[in-house]
Amino acid sequence: MITDQFILNKKTAKNEYGADRKSDNPKRSVVKSISWRIIGTIDTILISWLVTGTLMVALSIGIVELVTKMVLYFFHERIWNTISWGR
Repeated sequence: MITDQFILNKKTAKNEYGADRKSDNPKRSVVKSISWRIIGTIDTILISWLVTGTLMVALSIGIVELVTKMVLYFFHERIWNTISWGR
């Protein structure tokens, strides 16, 4: 249980990257990021299609959203890497 880890201060096993087993390896993180971005873009396309009634406009919005969200996320992560709060 979670409380056992705090009380007993158990050591966690390390994976091949030297990280705790509880954390994802980099490949898994990349796949999760891509799959989440696909889900988010499909959501945007569907909502845009419902609002506009035009599939081509919805696809255009989805493509623009895909690119802008990836760029924004990159800078968001870089900024958070400079913040020491919570580490």
